[in-house]
Amino acid sequence: MLIIETLPQLRQQIRRWRQEGKRVALVPTMGNLHDGHMTLVDEARARADVVAVSIFVNPMQFDRPEDLVRYPRTLQEDCEKLNRRGVDLVFAPAVQEIYPKGLEKQTFVDVPGLSTILEGASRPGHFRGVSTIVSKLFNMIQPDIACFGEKDFQQLALLRKMVADMGYDIDIVGVPIMRAKDGLALSSRNGYLTSEQRKIAPGLYQVLTDVADKLRAGQRDEEEILTIAAMSLNEKGFRADDLQIRDADTLESLTADSKRAVILMAAWLGDARLIDNMQVELAQ
Repeated sequence: MLIIETLPQLRQQIRRWRQEGKRVALVPTMGNLHDGHMTLVDEARARADVVAVSIFVNPMQFDRPEDLVRYPRTLQEDCEKLNRRGVDLVFAPAVQEIYPKGLEKQTFVDVPGLSTILEGASRPGHFRGVSTIVSKLFNMIQPDIACFGEKDFQQLALLRKMVADMGYDIDIVGVPIMRAKDGLALSSRNGYLTSEQRKIAPGLYQVLTDVADKLRAGQRDEEEILTIAAMSLNEKGFRADDLQIRDADTLESLTADSKRAVILMAAWLGDARLIDNMQVELAQ
């Protein structure tokens, strides 16, 4: 497995693969890898000849400086996991390699609408940072496909729109959420949980499932459903943050024509802000 830190070396290797006619898959990450990331790698491996994984803690997408400082950097362990998984290349650049002139003078990519609603409303600038770094990685690596987890549902929708709007010839693959046996969605943020909080954490999935069951049963009073869900989360020890029911295809409010709903949940548990989502087919 190649571990590359500079853009010239990266481009040289990508050019070599292209000359060999190989299909390239990209899995963008911020490191601190877990089994959920490995499902992205496996999906990429199934769809391409070579798999590249980027590991870059992107300062542009952090809305709180303290979160950037404390984000775990586990490059050696990450590379060992990826090597065992058969990854061909890890691109692990320094911040100066990606933003040589600093963040203040960096050209950015912004996706209107999707970047400022829902998670974007509570985390100003976050999605602009995501779309900018992913756009840069797409330009640097020029993959045929890129794999992203469905756990970050809004991010996936935003990147699909960006690819369509910018004319990238890249297939965006959404990979289903991987969960622990007790239902908790795998996430780097779970590492912030204490042992006691980890016992409480599956409650988010339980409440999510309850809301999904109500929608499948035909209930449509979204305000009442979400009010009860927030109360349930708070009773379990969470601090409910942002709970939404939206059209899964547009992320707008549900209408009579909506075919699928997505339930989006964010709740604090100690110092960890956990997010999860579930899609529901709606009876027509």
